[in-house]
Amino acid sequence: MSRNIELSIEEYYHVYSRGVERRKLFIDKGDHERFVKLLYVANSTTSVHLSNYQGRALMEIPKGDSITDIGAWCLMPNHFHLLVKEKQDGGVSEFMQKLLTGYSMYFNKKYHRKGTLFEGNFNARHLDTDEYLKYQYAYIHLNPIGIIDAGWKEKKIKDKVAAKKFVASYKYSSFQDYTGEKRDERAIIEPKSFPEYFSSVTDFDDMIEEWISFEYQG
Repeated sequence: MSRNIELSIEEYYHVYSRGVERRKLFIDKGDHERFVKLLYVANSTTSVHLSNYQGRALMEIPKGDSITDIGAWCLMPNHFHLLVKEKQDGGVSEFMQKLLTGYSMYFNKKYHRKGTLFEGNFNARHLDTDEYLKYQYAYIHLNPIGIIDAGWKEKKIKDKVAAKKFVASYKYSSFQDYTGEKRDERAIIEPKSFPEYFSSVTDFDDMIEEWISFEYQG
């Protein structure tokens, strides 16, 4: 996949993609779970066919070494966000090709459709400052607030307590992996490949609290 920017080894990026014509990418629980498994198996030096492992838990699916490092992720109804580090030359692009192709094939077969599912190639923004990189942990993990409070990024959050409770309980992001929850999805991320912004759960919680309390200006 050609990129709007050149990806360089050891650099950090915010990667995201949206459904074509802003269509929903995740219709039910099974769709979410399929994409989450693909986040794990597509990030591999080997090809893994999930059809061979139906009903298997994430950690029971064998895979090769990772080809990129993932620091955070979040699924939204019609798009998704990833925080990644280019681990090897072409690693992110290869991972994204496997991820988008694999999910498109699954989705089109399930819903009896043809054609492109995602809006062009994936997008990537270079996180070239420490401040910009750290901010992505808040931006990515707070995205689900939009499900219960549309337009929250352009105005003050209506109910900060409800917003924090919602993102903390939202399963389709890496939020719970930073708050100490024991779950298989923890295997998707590699926090040690990123700066140690959060030496404890309290540090992460404080960061989230700070951004939820902040009146976002877009």
